Amino acid sequence: MTSATATHRLAALVDASDRFSHSARDLRATQLAALDERFQDRKERIKLLGHRAREAGASEIRELPDLVPLLFPHSVYKSYPESFLTQGRWDRLTKWLGTVSPYPITPLDTSDLEGSDRIDEWIVRLGEHGHHVSCSSGTTGKSAMLLATERDMDWSRKDTVGVFSWGSGVRPTGDRRMIGIAPTAAVPKNMVIAEAQERAFGDPAKPRFRLPLPPITVGSLTRTVLLRRKIAEGTALPEELADFERTATRRQEALDKAMTTAAETLIEHRTEKLYISGMWNALHHVARLVRDMGFSGKDFHPDNCLYVGGGLKRAQLPPDYQEFVHDTFGIPADRNFQNYSMQELNSGMPKCRRGDRYHVPPWVVPLVLDESGEHPLPHESGEVEGRAAFFDLSLDGRWGGVITGDRISLTLDPCACGAAGPSIRNDIVRYADLAGDDKIGCAGTVDAYVRGVS
Repeated sequence: MTSATATHRLAALVDASDRFSHSARDLRATQLAALDERFQDRKERIKLLGHRAREAGASEIRELPDLVPLLFPHSVYKSYPESFLTQGRWDRLTKWLGTVSPYPITPLDTSDLEGSDRIDEWIVRLGEHGHHVSCSSGTTGKSAMLLATERDMDWSRKDTVGVFSWGSGVRPTGDRRMIGIAPTAAVPKNMVIAEAQERAFGDPAKPRFRLPLPPITVGSLTRTVLLRRKIAEGTALPEELADFERTATRRQEALDKAMTTAAETLIEHRTEKLYISGMWNALHHVARLVRDMGFSGKDFHPDNCLYVGGGLKRAQLPPDYQEFVHDTFGIPADRNFQNYSMQELNSGMPKCRRGDRYHVPPWVVPLVLDESGEHPLPHESGEVEGRAAFFDLSLDGRWGGVITGDRISLTLDPCACGAAGPSIRNDIVRYADLAGDDKIGCAGTVDAYVRGVS
C-alpha cells in the first residue's frame, strides 16, 4: 500500500457508519504511512515545519515518537508580534501567515486598510483570495489565526453533519426547526458548520432562529479583550473607560432582551420537533426563563435534540445544569450531542451516547505527552493521562499536528458502546486552569523562529 493510498483510506472513512470501530492497533500502520506522506509533502512548503525538521534532524516518520518534535504548540498561531494588530500592519501579518501556510500567499495591497480596527476587512480580503482565516479571541487579546482552504471548508461541511448524526442518532432528514441560543464568532469555519447543519437537519420551510444580536466579529472581540487588559494594567484613558461602560451596558441590555426572545420562541414552537444549539451558560439561562414562564419538558416535543458547542468557558453553573436543560426542553438521553474539538483541528470527536467518552476518528492521530509537551508517554493499551496532542490528516491549509493546552485521559481499549477506536474520557481540563499558567517546552523556540522570519 502506498502512503497516498493510506491517507485516502483514512479520509474515506468519514462516510462510514463504523468509522469509530477500528482499533488503534489496526490503524497504526496506515496512520504512520499517512503521517509520513504528509510530512514529505509539507516539510519544504511550510517554513516553520522545515525549521522544526532541521532542528530535530527528522527526515521521515516511522513511529509515533518521530512525530512529536514536528508538532506545533497551539500558541504558534498567535505568535505574531502584537504591534501588527495594534498598528494595523496587515502587510506584515499577511507575511507572518506565510510561515505557517503550505500555499504561497500572494502579497495583498492593504494600503487602504490603515488603522488597528480593520482586522475584519483584512480577513474578508484574504478569503477572497482563497485563504480563509478563522480566529479565536483568546484571553490575552491576541487571536489565534488559523488558515484554511476551500478543501478544508468542504471537509468541515461533511464532517460536522456526520459527527452530529453519529453522536445524537438524528438522521439528516431536514425536518426540524433550528433554534440557536448562543452568539458565536462570525468566522469562516463557524459559518460553514452552521450552514451545513441547517441544510442537513433544518426544515427549509421553517426559518432558523438566531439571537437578535449583531454578529460577533474578530475585530470586536479583539478590541474588547485589549481594552480589558488596559483596564487591568491601569493604562486605559478616562474616555476609553466611559465608552467601555456604555458599551457593556448596551450589550448586556441587548443580551437580556435576546434571551427573553429566545425563551418566547421556544415556547411558541414547543410542539414542533426542535434542534436546539448553544453553549451551556446560555442554554441554562434560557431554560430558567422558560421555567419562569411556566413551561417545562412535558410541554415540548418528545424527540427534540441538543447540540452543545464548547465547554463551560469558566461559567459558574449549579451541579445539575445539564439535567436542568435536558428536562426543560424535553431532550431524550440519546439526543444530547456534545463534541470535543478545537479551532486548531478540522474534525470533531463526538461524545458517545452510551459511554461518557469522546471518540477519536481514524484520520485524527491522538498522542498523550508529558506536561511539558516534549515527550510521548508510553501507551500501547489501556488508559493514560497527560497533555493532548493530535494530528488531523484532513487538514489542507496548515500543518495538522498540534500540542494542545488540554489534559486528557486517552484509552486504546474498546468503549462501553462497543466501538474499538481510541476515546477520551469526559473530564478534560486546561493546564492553564490547573496551574494558572501553561508552559509548553517547545513554544519559546517556535516563537523565536516565527518572529525572526515574519
